[in-house]
Amino acid sequence: MAGGFGIESGGGHRVARDYPGKVTAYVLITCIAAAMGGLIFGYDIGISGGVTSMAPFLKRFFPSVYRKEALDRSTNQYCKFDSVKLTMFTSSLYLAALAASFLASRVTRRMGRRWSMLLGGTIFLCGAVINAAAQNIGMLIAGRILLGIGVGFATQSIPLYVSEMAPYKHRGSLNVLFQLSIAVGILCANLVNYFTQKMANGQGWRLSLGGAAVPALFIGISALFLPNTPNSILEKGNPTKAREMLRRVRGLSDCEVEAEFNDIVEASKASEAVKHPWRNLGKRKYRPQLIMSVLIPMFQQLTGINVVMFYAPVLFITIGFGNDASLMSSLITGGVFAAATLISVYGTDKWGRRRLFLWGGGLMLIFQVAVASLIGWKFGVTGQVDSLPGWYAIIVVICICTFAAAFAFSWGPLGWLVPSEIFPLEIRSAAQSIVVSVNMFFTFLIAQIFLTMLCHMKFGLFIFFAFFVALMTAFIYFFLPETKNIPIEEMSQVWEEHWYWKKYVVVDGPPFAEKV
Repeated sequence: MAGGFGIESGGGHRVARDYPGKVTAYVLITCIAAAMGGLIFGYDIGISGGVTSMAPFLKRFFPSVYRKEALDRSTNQYCKFDSVKLTMFTSSLYLAALAASFLASRVTRRMGRRWSMLLGGTIFLCGAVINAAAQNIGMLIAGRILLGIGVGFATQSIPLYVSEMAPYKHRGSLNVLFQLSIAVGILCANLVNYFTQKMANGQGWRLSLGGAAVPALFIGISALFLPNTPNSILEKGNPTKAREMLRRVRGLSDCEVEAEFNDIVEASKASEAVKHPWRNLGKRKYRPQLIMSVLIPMFQQLTGINVVMFYAPVLFITIGFGNDASLMSSLITGGVFAAATLISVYGTDKWGRRRLFLWGGGLMLIFQVAVASLIGWKFGVTGQVDSLPGWYAIIVVICICTFAAAFAFSWGPLGWLVPSEIFPLEIRSAAQSIVVSVNMFFTFLIAQIFLTMLCHMKFGLFIFFAFFVALMTAFIYFFLPETKNIPIEEMSQVWEEHWYWKKYVVVDGPPFAEKV
């Protein structure tokens, strides 16, 4: 298995190579520029819920929803936004991203990570222009599909790019910048929505949707100047250039990068020998990585976070806040989400992935149950309430903010980081496509059925998600090994030493032998 090289310690456990390297200004700038591609994903998550709570937008494109929300006071509060067309507007992006991730895998492997980023930014820009100019629901959906293709390319390539460029001891913190940019994108979208919904001409939704062009331009222009990773350069058959790039990003001499470069070369040779990476994903020795690539992104969406983030304004209106108050509450939630992500930037490489997963899971479980209890207490199963006291609204916002903060330092960033760092090079692009496609499928599924589920399950919907939070926290405790401070090409050791996964892993050659 690629990356299966190390030195046996006296206790019989393999010790990972300690590659030298530091966070140079060059690698910091490149990783930040690449990770900021997450802005397009975050901006879209934040903007969708905002525009679907704007009366002029609903009146133009979803008149039946507008009548239920603004005119029909007899409608059950839980069911005001239950509309197949409305959910299709939101969820069509994620279905397109799912399909695009498979094409992105081929582009990423054959042309390099930055070409996927460039394509993603360009296609996303086209979608933003179409949405801003939309005259009918068909244009809206077409624009959303293009946005989804852009997101599919970006999310397939950016986590891989940062993981390969970053020194292994700082890989976690630098990769979390991707999630931080998603959080910043959500916050920016909430700010835009808050001000555009006040526009007197009723066209604020066009400005909100068209604003997606700004992060699209950023990622597209950045990708033109970003270098390819040493791993990607080797995959394209240029070892001299790859060594020079590794030396530059590590800030070391040729001799000092020799050990890491040799391991990347070995991984590249293994990658070249694999002509059908999709077929190889099914091999027994890749079983741990395959299971993680499916379950981690699936669980990430089953936390219910996207219900909170892209339906936040709708959710707050549903529990009785006015339009202006709902957008302000979602703005507060977005700010807390962005701030809490900084905990992960600091702690991922200091405290480890498992600890943050478990802390976040515990907090999410507590406060999701609290939200369900609060909504159930006031609205019951009828969805009818005459008035909501101010203290109640404050408590609901605090609980939702705490839930969002717990996700922001745990499952949010780590749901992208851990899958991107566990795959050997020969299956890395294909496996990352699995991660993106599973993530987008469950995002699509939840976005498509959430409003219907809210209408039928009422406050019990939050108990539904709380069950999965408990399940995924137990899964992490028993089955996810710690990956902090392990070089990306040495990651096979964590599976070889795990109590459960070691029975699936096949080691080529003598176990834990020192590479010569």
